[in-house]
Amino acid sequence: MIEKGKFNSVMARKNEIMKASIGIDFGEFESGGISFDYEKMMRKTGYTLAEMKVIQRHAGVGNTPLLELRNLTSLARMVTNKPGKGARIFVKDEASNPSGSFKDRRAANAVYHAKRLGYAGVVAATSGNYGAAVASQAAINGLKCIIVQECYDRDGIGQPEIIEKARRCEAYGAEVLQLSVGPELFLTFLNVLEETGYFNASLYSPFGIAGVETLGVEIAQQMQELTGNFPDMVVCTHAGGGNLTGTARGLRKAGAVDTQVVGASVNLKGLHMASDHQFNRKSFTTGHTGFGIPFATKPDRSDVPRSAARVLRYMDRYVTVNQGEVFYATEALSRLEGLERGPAGNTSLAAAFSLAQEMGKDQTLVVQETEYTGAGKHVQAQLTFAKSRGIDVLFGNPQEETVGSSIVLPNHPRQIRAVDINLNRLRQSYIRNALVGRNDVELSEVDISFLVNETQSSEQFVRNTIADLAAAQHS
Repeated sequence: MIEKGKFNSVMARKNEIMKASIGIDFGEFESGGISFDYEKMMRKTGYTLAEMKVIQRHAGVGNTPLLELRNLTSLARMVTNKPGKGARIFVKDEASNPSGSFKDRRAANAVYHAKRLGYAGVVAATSGNYGAAVASQAAINGLKCIIVQECYDRDGIGQPEIIEKARRCEAYGAEVLQLSVGPELFLTFLNVLEETGYFNASLYSPFGIAGVETLGVEIAQQMQELTGNFPDMVVCTHAGGGNLTGTARGLRKAGAVDTQVVGASVNLKGLHMASDHQFNRKSFTTGHTGFGIPFATKPDRSDVPRSAARVLRYMDRYVTVNQGEVFYATEALSRLEGLERGPAGNTSLAAAFSLAQEMGKDQTLVVQETEYTGAGKHVQAQLTFAKSRGIDVLFGNPQEETVGSSIVLPNHPRQIRAVDINLNRLRQSYIRNALVGRNDVELSEVDISFLVNETQSSEQFVRNTIADLAAAQHS
């Protein structure tokens, strides 16, 4: 149990701790209203795209291969009932980065900047691949590294995937603090930053998000080399938003402004990510709706005052797939393409397999990333753990999967189906969250314009949403 007085004391110093640990005064971007200068904050990295490429190349990051998944494309064309349908599916193989995921791009920038500013070490709060990426880059740059990881439920039981990632961090020389589910993660994170004076290598800083822009640029350039055109669609696994945000920004900078950017998450509707009881009733620790929806509609819930991951600015479509479908796609990638990867990147692969069947054969679709796999991340390890938690694992129609109670593997690949989430509802939720505490305050034109950009909508949509929310409040 966290002592309330201690928690409140540390949280009261949150902004002060953050400013000291990241070297950015987020207050300089604020307008005094809802809005802040997002692009100015992104420029605060101080690095151009060309400079970021040099930083990453020096650390062995980037220039990863883009592979055409010919066998999965053939399977998609075989199972669709629509003549002329079945886009060519490609995948960006980010598992070839030093620590095995695209997050090396985020970490390379952040750790380089920490060393440049003279910090002795770096800290990151993450249960996932980012911890391994930060630890790897810290080792390359000769810095100390501490990873604060949400790992266990109250009974001290940890998911095999998370435990595998902790092992990976420790292999690179990092100290890993493994915590139980709940608010102690952020409290411990702030305490570590304050006590060590280390750099906050946040997933959501401008440095981290800008680092992913190189991924979007590479996809655009490599697709031009392979096909003569930019991709028609890029599918990104969506959790906290940095993956999609950085990739989309990179695509735009490379000129691929007409490429449709799609977010994909595992459907975990009904499970609360901060619930100790429900923590181990899911088989995916990232890339799911428990992160994807809250971070889309309230991005500043992150570990910095203003998150650089603003996914609604860039997402053209948002779809979900079920756990069983992702496990199936993971096996299909191994058996048909000879690539053992996963699990998070295979969320977007499962979605892409379905989405490709809506597109013409002359079109192209890119699965934006893969990640390394390991003992605890394998399908069998995850399914065995699920069974030990009382989850039923069976074959059938994955649309009948009950989150927290069952995992349904498809009987046939034609049963893999990406399901759309209503983006306008997410946009309305974002606006509602932005108005909390400001319901009776007249918004400035700057605030309205900011909300238009944040939700990738129109002034009429924003004003109508505000009017509807006001009417509902006073009814």
